[in-house]
Amino acid sequence: MADDTTFQNYIGGQWVDAQSGETFESRNPARTSDLVGHFPLSGGADVEAAVAAAKAAFETWRLVPAPKRGEILKRVGDLLTERKNEIAFEMTREMGKPHFETKGDVQEAIDTAYYAMTMGRQLFGHTVPSEMNNKFNMTVRRPIGVCGLITAWNFPVAVPTWKMFPAILSGNTVVFKPSEDAPHSGMLLVKVMEDAGVPPGVVNLVQGAGATGQAIVEHDDVAAISFTGSSETGAALAQQAAADHKRVSLEMGGKNPAIVMEDADLDLAMEGLIWGAYGTTGQRCTATSRLIVHEDVHDELVERVIAKAKELRLGYGNDAGVDVGPLINQKALDKVAGYMDVAREDGASIALGGAAATGDGLDDGFFFQPTLFTNVTRDMRVAREEIFGPVLSVIKVSSFDEAIDVANDVKYGLSSAVYTRDIARAFQALRDIDAGITYINGPTIGAEAHMSFGGVKATGNGHREGGWEVYDFYTETKTCYIDFSGGLQRAQIDNYDD
Repeated sequence: MADDTTFQNYIGGQWVDAQSGETFESRNPARTSDLVGHFPLSGGADVEAAVAAAKAAFETWRLVPAPKRGEILKRVGDLLTERKNEIAFEMTREMGKPHFETKGDVQEAIDTAYYAMTMGRQLFGHTVPSEMNNKFNMTVRRPIGVCGLITAWNFPVAVPTWKMFPAILSGNTVVFKPSEDAPHSGMLLVKVMEDAGVPPGVVNLVQGAGATGQAIVEHDDVAAISFTGSSETGAALAQQAAADHKRVSLEMGGKNPAIVMEDADLDLAMEGLIWGAYGTTGQRCTATSRLIVHEDVHDELVERVIAKAKELRLGYGNDAGVDVGPLINQKALDKVAGYMDVAREDGASIALGGAAATGDGLDDGFFFQPTLFTNVTRDMRVAREEIFGPVLSVIKVSSFDEAIDVANDVKYGLSSAVYTRDIARAFQALRDIDAGITYINGPTIGAEAHMSFGGVKATGNGHREGGWEVYDFYTETKTCYIDFSGGLQRAQIDNYDD
């Protein structure tokens, strides 16, 4: 590194500046006077160098036995464990969520590393009987090549590892572009990879903005793209990649419902709603954005949520006792504030919050009050659009069937939750809610590293991150036939007597 506040790309095992020499700033969103650092504003030439390094490294990395690749990822997990507090502190400083949340972010990366290690011995193929004598049939997994990884800022260590660890465990090499709102966190992850002994060129880091990601998507030698971000950007990316026959995995927006029925444990539901709606300042794709509540318990539950939300302490997440951090930047603050006018115009009531938070050390950051809308109907914009802030819209229903119908009546389908003591309702929800994830008696947030993660409709394109399914994305299946009959045997020919 050049100095304490100037950082570099990592290409082919070397830390290097952007070829243009241009940089951009990253600042603490809770204390904007705090400069995290200057980072390379990478261009096409930097992406070209990174892809070339990854392509060259692929020829040797793909031949390393998968269990050996897993051993390196075990060392990555060990180093992340050693550095958890240090990395979490810098993550909070850079992207704002409280230290207890960023520690969880790093822990998920640790869990993903150790899970990836075990998958080094589980890249299963299949052996199946042949229809012919003296012939053996099987499938094997093969790596794809160079993978471009483009990630969001809100989980700046965990989400990149969901992509990076399965990719390299499978024998691929990667070019990684973190969000320009969390470049330091991405750099710290790559430094761990370097220190753990990942060979040069296997992991390459290029910092930058949207144009940097676009250059990765457009590069002819990038065989697969994994993207986390907005549905609009993901759709455009997918169109570009499709024209070049690239494999693409998309994880995008959400408008996640929590259904609370009249038989629910309201204390449990209240706790889950507070965590789901206001954890990470609502800046999760899995955040609880809609509370769909039965009319019989509507008033009581709303009162409980408001009372609990008023106790939340806003502030810089590395300070003790802070529950909720800032929004990521001024653009995000303006967007969330704008939805207050949208809510009023649509006829919703602001029962809690509704404005930027100031005073008590908050004036130098992008803070917004935990907010709750009541009198919301399913057709209002605040009930349909992703706000990505500490905002919960409450929709009253009179039946379970209506609740399911309202839950499904948006273009997104990532996460969902149902609070009920009725086992029949629980299983009906698992069957009928259009979402990639459904929780029963738990909040909409809380993914586990060994489980599949992803959504339907405008949230995803059919692939999953996490768990065993992500390894299907990062590998190709090759079908192998071994004929030891000594003669020509013809498959797909009518070999049966009339």
